[in-house]
Amino acid sequence: MIIYPAIDLKDGQCVRLMQGDPDRATVYGNDPGQMARRWQEEGAEWLHVVDLDGAFSSTPKNFRSVQAIVEAVRIPVQLGGGIRTLETVIQYMDLGLTRVILGTAALRQPELVAEAAGRYPGRVALGVDARGGMVAIEGWKETSPRDAVSLVGQFENLPLAAVIYTDIQRDGMQTGVNVEATRRLLLETSIPVIASGGVATLADIEALFPLVDLGLDGVITGRALYNGTLRLDAALALARSQQEGRPPVRP
Repeated sequence: MIIYPAIDLKDGQCVRLMQGDPDRATVYGNDPGQMARRWQEEGAEWLHVVDLDGAFSSTPKNFRSVQAIVEAVRIPVQLGGGIRTLETVIQYMDLGLTRVILGTAALRQPELVAEAAGRYPGRVALGVDARGGMVAIEGWKETSPRDAVSLVGQFENLPLAAVIYTDIQRDGMQTGVNVEATRRLLLETSIPVIASGGVATLADIEALFPLVDLGLDGVITGRALYNGTLRLDAALALARSQQEGRPPVRP
């Protein structure tokens, strides 16, 4: 199971929101490249980056910060937020991103997901953000009448890298991962799933272990790392113990 440290970008700063609310932002740094290096030095194998301004405005807003992150690290980086055209996908891939995440586009422009996945097989992820099981779009400002499971099913036959499933009501709240909702999604899709939203402690990482055999790829964590309730080295060690079939070890 991969542990994905999150870097959320707003006005060029590294922030975390509570339940996706831009008015409830905590700033954790002014140098995205430095933050990326920090997680790499602590052992991260991947980085998860979100252009929050892009998500809210429907167009990329933090290109320079994303570029700084990609140039600062050797590990793969995935990015979502405001990606609404194939031209933007190509621009980000040319920048050096390993994976792009399409969220709102999946609901409003499904043809873009198919086109991007066809051009970059295994490098496009589906971002499914849910509020009460229903898909939210446009930076989580709108909740659609579409349920998360049926949306993912629409793209089942595409060569997607993963589905990133976020429980909005838990995101940034450190109230624990929605394990059951993640399990339900895994049972309905063959696409690997990355869980997001609510991670607070090592117990939340461990709670996801039973889902690995169902296709869970990893988990994204942000505020817990920044606030110190979860140490990245400890989370990585715990994940490795699961992969090696050893009893969970709490460093």
